[in-house]
Amino acid sequence: MVWTWRYEGADGAVLTPEGGAEEFTSQGDAESWVGEEWKRLLDDGVERVVLLEDDTEIYPMSLREA
Repeated sequence: MVWTWRYEGADGAVLTPEGGAEEFTSQGDAESWVGEEWKRLLDDGVERVVLLEDDTEIYPMSLREA
């Protein structure tokens, strides 16, 4: 299993980060990484991320505070 994040802009368009998408061996590693990187992602124009396990969507998450 590979865990990744899909990055989306405000208009819902899928964005590709510089250097490509990070891959993780566990859900916890993926969640920890986005917890550390969310401000940089916002600065790069990412508004929302979607956690993927292989090709299965697990959950979406806004990077903006509710």
